[in-house]
Amino acid sequence: MAVENNLEFPTEDQVEKATREDLARWYRFLLPNGKEQQGILDKIADRFKKLGGMTPEISKRIGHGGA
Repeated sequence: MAVENNLEFPTEDQVEKATREDLARWYRFLLPNGKEQQGILDKIADRFKKLGGMTPEISKRIGHGGA
């Protein structure tokens, strides 16, 4: 599952199926707008951390300025 260049908030199902790199990109670049999006972002953060979180390699692949 690859994240599109135009980042939109994923569904809970997408979060559960996402790769570590997808989670990293969402974790770094998505900004919540409301409680529902904050809840999704919290799930992204939890799953991302369980999978090992950020590494220098993942950080380099996803960059710092956007997807």
